[in-house]
Amino acid sequence: MTKPNPQKLQDLLEIAHEAAAAGAGVLAEREEVSPSGLVLGQEHSGVQTKSSASDLVTDFDRRAEQAVREVIHRRRPSDEVSGEEYGTTTPAEPSGYRWSIDPLDGTTNFVRGIVYYGTSVGLQGPDGTWLAGVVVAPALSRIWWASAGQGAWSTHADSEPSRLSGPAGPLDAGLLSTGFGYDPARRAEQTAAVTAMLPHFGNMRRLGAAALDICMVADGTQNAYAEYGIWEHDWAAGALIAEEAGVFVRRPIAADSSKTPDWTVIGDIGIDPSELSPAPLTR
Repeated sequence: MTKPNPQKLQDLLEIAHEAAAAGAGVLAEREEVSPSGLVLGQEHSGVQTKSSASDLVTDFDRRAEQAVREVIHRRRPSDEVSGEEYGTTTPAEPSGYRWSIDPLDGTTNFVRGIVYYGTSVGLQGPDGTWLAGVVVAPALSRIWWASAGQGAWSTHADSEPSRLSGPAGPLDAGLLSTGFGYDPARRAEQTAAVTAMLPHFGNMRRLGAAALDICMVADGTQNAYAEYGIWEHDWAAGALIAEEAGVFVRRPIAADSSKTPDWTVIGDIGIDPSELSPAPLTR
């Protein structure tokens, strides 16, 4: 693993902060179109479906990704960018650095007025090392971030940064977090896996935004997170934040979950990850 020098790493983290803040700023405009916090309609959000009737995309997703990309292209024009809504863009002379961004993680929550959503920005170095990650949840006034070897941190509103150290306390009093896909067959697999993990925990939560779920393991709100089949942009920033908080992290082996679905595991799930079904992939 090769890391940039500390000053360059700090500069890259600052760009990640700026980019994530730009995306979250677009999401914060939800308050203008629905001050009551009620469900957004087509006229307010341009909501459409993707892979299923419950897999949503909105104008906010697109505008937030454009805002994130504008910052990255302005600050790092030679970097590659992979985003949920606009795919991967590769410059003519790429630097080797690649940004993985989810402009609106938790779109269904966003549309329905559930406050668990945010913008996630992660950066991977030329050798594949994840170098920086920032997740901003505007409706919660929360920011989580990390850079390689520098620890994980969080703020709430205008609070001073707090260093994160993962969950504490016995697992049987803790919370397991997970998520479920849009395809019924995949949901059935995920449900069976939860049945295997849940007896080791006090209870479970399903927030509907993987990046926030992972960050809330890093800060100790939840004890573990496991989900089958999420995309790289869902876990790119959060996994580094959890790792830098000292939490066990298992990343999927591939970025594209539609072609190569795999497990994301954050923390102690009560069983060995190899016991999960479907079986985790190996390189």
